[in-house]
Amino acid sequence: MADTYIERMPGVSSTVLGADEIILNMGPQHPSTHGVLRVKLKLDGERVVDSECIIGYLHRGVEKIAEHRSYQQFAPYVDRMDYVAAVSNGLGYCEAVEKLLGAEAPPRARVVRTILTELQRIASHLVWLGTHALDIGALTPVFYCFREREEILKIFEKYCGARLTTHAFRIGGLQYETYDGLEEEVKRFCVDFEHKIDEYSTLLTENRIWVGRTKGVGKLSAEDAIALGVSGPVLRASGVPWDIRKAMPYAAYDQFKFEIPIAQSGDTYDRYIVRMEEMRQSRLICLQAIENIPVGPIMARIGKVLKPPPGEVYHSIEAPKGELGYYIVSDGSTQPYRVRVRPPSFINLQAFDRMARGSLVADVVAIIGTIDIVLGEVDR
Repeated sequence: MADTYIERMPGVSSTVLGADEIILNMGPQHPSTHGVLRVKLKLDGERVVDSECIIGYLHRGVEKIAEHRSYQQFAPYVDRMDYVAAVSNGLGYCEAVEKLLGAEAPPRARVVRTILTELQRIASHLVWLGTHALDIGALTPVFYCFREREEILKIFEKYCGARLTTHAFRIGGLQYETYDGLEEEVKRFCVDFEHKIDEYSTLLTENRIWVGRTKGVGKLSAEDAIALGVSGPVLRASGVPWDIRKAMPYAAYDQFKFEIPIAQSGDTYDRYIVRMEEMRQSRLICLQAIENIPVGPIMARIGKVLKPPPGEVYHSIEAPKGELGYYIVSDGSTQPYRVRVRPPSFINLQAFDRMARGSLVADVVAIIGTIDIVLGEVDR
């Protein structure tokens, strides 16, 4: 923790012994903060009594950039927010603009979008699981998780040429038709992945060190989660069965059967269990979708120059980290008058203080990991 320093509270003795409270800065250049996040901790010994998350080190102003680009030109920028789940970002933005236009992607495009988005959910959760376990001290899972993630990235690369900032969709549908063998490769991955999840579970679920580091750590009640606007696996681990794919279906989710994994304790262990089950459900959605891809066009009939009628729209999707929403205001020109993004990482980070109070310094690392933040969409 070479970048961590101690700052004395006013009026506190300059010696460590006898000090009542100290301020500890963790980050912004610290591996466990998952990016350039600075966490200011007020400690009583090893116990956290107060905390503050300080952001802004990665701010790029993508919402302002949107006001100076056409609707199509801005689409690749959203891939850079949650760069671990670029496909999900693109789906939310494209559907928001389509709603503003009064257009809808063709059935074939909606199903392909669903397949790629669920593969992205698995890939995002694999990055979370590997790095979260690594933070806590388990080395093996990161190799296992990135092994499977690589197979998903290969599918993305063959489809549209990109691996990380995967610009897979276009306003109105898809730019690229599926390549020969996509269905077989997705099916093969999903069939094999069932056993891979069991491998992760064997390593961690009943591991006494893992359980000891996660059970009862970073607890968040359902009432607090709702009050703080938390969404995604963090909310569902607190016992709230809210998932936009079920509550307000988009893409082709209304065509497939899947469950909403929930837990009750709202601690770090339950959030692990929920995300593990989410990967299983995403796998089932992909298997259903592969068998039911309709034939037909992949793009709706929209103009090459987009001029949505004056108005405003808000559209949200269930991204891997929670509710990802886009608020767009149109003045009738080729550029949006205003774009506002509601990123789940930014909102969920608000819950950190509630989770961290009363915990030990060592638990702070586990709590940051269990929220599953990406600073690209926290700062935007």
